[in-house]
Amino acid sequence: MIKVELFDQNGRISGFSVSGHSGYAEVGSDIVCASVTTAVRFAECTINDVLGNHCRCKVDENKDMPRVTLTLPAVCDDEDAVQAVLGGFVLTVCALRDDYPDYIEVMEV
Repeated sequence: MIKVELFDQNGRISGFSVSGHSGYAEVGSDIVCASVTTAVRFAECTINDVLGNHCRCKVDENKDMPRVTLTLPAVCDDEDAVQAVLGGFVLTVCALRDDYPDYIEVMEV
């Protein structure tokens, strides 16, 4: 199962962590993993490359439990835009969770 943890600091999304494997299909054919990975990459690229902020993105490629963690700085140049991107990320992973409830878990921490 893929676990998505959303980091909330007083109503501000300060980042997220995504870990695990969905187990929906074989590696290379898993549309659930591909969809979540695309949402993660979209958020990271938009925040860093399009908006010019410098969120920290850490990748742990542990074969048994891979994890990607994205953390925002305390202050972003365009906080409203960054929060809109992360809000879109949350909506996307929640929609995927609703479509594939046995393969994705989303929680706020």
